[in-house]
Amino acid sequence: MSRGVQFGSIMFDFGKKRKPVQFGGVAPDDDDLIEVTHLRRESRQGLMSEGLKLIRDIFLIVVVFILLGVFFVQPVVVEGTSMLPQLHDGERLLVNKLVYYKIQSVSWGHIERGDIVVFWYPNDPDKSFVKRVIALPGELVEIRGGRVIVNGVELEEDYLDPGFNNSLPNLPLERVKEHHYFVLGDNRDNSLDSRVWGFVPEKYIYGKAFFRYWKPANIGFLEHGRYDNIDVRPSPSPTPDDDDER
Repeated sequence: MSRGVQFGSIMFDFGKKRKPVQFGGVAPDDDDLIEVTHLRRESRQGLMSEGLKLIRDIFLIVVVFILLGVFFVQPVVVEGTSMLPQLHDGERLLVNKLVYYKIQSVSWGHIERGDIVVFWYPNDPDKSFVKRVIALPGELVEIRGGRVIVNGVELEEDYLDPGFNNSLPNLPLERVKEHHYFVLGDNRDNSLDSRVWGFVPEKYIYGKAFFRYWKPANIGFLEHGRYDNIDVRPSPSPTPDDDDER
């Protein structure tokens, strides 16, 4: 029988022992919502989780770079001096490969006059050349006294250094074949280009260079040739015989 004294509505229970209140510590029984954490185990699990996330991120970055290299951008190395003073031997370039898909709505999606393009050498597809596009498919091109004339208009080539262009041979008038391009090196005293082996088939061009990332002193976007004085449409002037075309 429980002993107690009741005064009014208040009941004092003297027979039931109560647990002493503990101060300075937390026990699991204090509250059902308290979560017991094992720091060492949680630390290991957190480290594993972060490691897996890091591996995932690295994998995604590698995949993105592979896709960029396959479809969009490719690094190339300049060999030789045929593009002086614009490009030097040993420099590293980034090449835009979107020109292969001929996206006409944007300039970087197709080939234009003045572009520096990278292509397989027509006489030996195991080699790659880098040159500047001078004449487009269907245009008339000739060289007279070192002056390049397209569609009857002399090109104004501000990117050239006269010191590298002293002995240009003449080239008779000819029309660039469809799906071909006429290309020249900027160092025309020392360049193996369309003057020697003819036009570049469009299918051999795999990109145009747009950015130099090495050497550090010359990092930046490449200079694109501008020809404000020339119409891109073929000239109606007389064309050479088909037998004279390359």
